[in-house]
Amino acid sequence: MLSRFLRPLAALAALAGLAAYATIMLRGPQGISTLEEKHRQIRQMEEQNANLARDIEAKKLRIQRLKNDPSLQELVVHDRLGKMHPGDTDFKESGQHIVPDAPKGNAAANSAK
Repeated sequence: MLSRFLRPLAALAALAGLAAYATIMLRGPQGISTLEEKHRQIRQMEEQNANLARDIEAKKLRIQRLKNDPSLQELVVHDRLGKMHPGDTDFKESGQHIVPDAPKGNAAANSAK
């Protein structure tokens, strides 16, 4: 007769112990909050990977254009290395203006007309 009550009581105690263990583990340092943080990190890294993949694709396209377009090659060489064709004049480095400023007296006279 005692075993009839003892067996369900033991099963209930085991279930209560299991529930307590699950609660402690889910709320502990390696519980749900850590799982959510890992998911957030995964989403962030996936976004970084997508951005890097877009950057790589854009750079591949730029390399392809540079391989096939000599005028673009010249522009890049000029911009990066400052190389110029013989006889070309670079007005940026000399500090001169391409078009001189208009005299201030003439500008006032022209605006009055």
